[in-house]
Amino acid sequence: MIFPSHWKCRYALCLFFFLTVLGTASADITVLDDAANQIKLSATAHRVVSLAPHTTELLFAAGAGHTVVGVSAWSDYPAQAKNLPVVADGGRLDLERIINLQPDLIIAWKNGSNARQIKRLKTLGFTVFESEPRSLADIASSLERFSTLTGTTEGAQAAKHFREHAQQLKQRYAGRKSLRIFYQIWASPLMTLNDQHLITEVFQLCGATNVFGNLSTLAPSVSTEAVVKANPDAIFLVDAESSTVRRWQAFPKLKATHHNNLFTVNGTLLNRAGPRLLEGAAQLCEHLEIARSHLQER
Repeated sequence: MIFPSHWKCRYALCLFFFLTVLGTASADITVLDDAANQIKLSATAHRVVSLAPHTTELLFAAGAGHTVVGVSAWSDYPAQAKNLPVVADGGRLDLERIINLQPDLIIAWKNGSNARQIKRLKTLGFTVFESEPRSLADIASSLERFSTLTGTTEGAQAAKHFREHAQQLKQRYAGRKSLRIFYQIWASPLMTLNDQHLITEVFQLCGATNVFGNLSTLAPSVSTEAVVKANPDAIFLVDAESSTVRRWQAFPKLKATHHNNLFTVNGTLLNRAGPRLLEGAAQLCEHLEIARSHLQER
């Protein structure tokens, strides 16, 4: 069919307009957050607010540090994060300050951020990604998803490196004799973590089982008597002071004490669901190797 010249022009313009609109629509970015919510952006995020220390670390590791305009308290890694405005402290959010920052993406802590305030931010039209990594695979996936949302390329490589490091640790400590451990995260009240927490995968990777893993609460309180009754092979104390160590030294018949298997570990590395978790895991695995040797000696 032959079209008049002015029809050809109109046809070309219509085709250009159609392809432009189609290209814009296909540019939408969609990922699932850790609450199974669909997070959709029309363009990559350039102003991101991070409401937890672990999400701050993940964003920087994914190459998106330059997009972060606000962080939570205790966002102390990497060093650049310390210079950013603090807009959250624990579960309390500074809504006014967050709104004034005009973020195009907010990364919240699913079980750590104030649920009512997060709902308020969503009602105001902000896009909120709820983060709650419960496995090593979730951490790697978070790196990839944060990279996708912010348009960086580093996230894929960071995720690949994380998976490879985890696999190396798993292979190195495979087949080790499993030790029963008590993992103390707080001294007063005496608190631990159950098997629903991410730390459990680290224990399994290193060859250990949590004596309180079956408790129903994620971070349960336990009694000193319960620990003594459980009689773990080793005790791991998160960021413990000397007085906390002496507490368990007062029980010489406790297996962990008798075999000198009382260890202090870095809670920032082990309890924070970020890429440095594997550094803490490597340290914990090494402590467990020492514990095994102590148990064989006596």
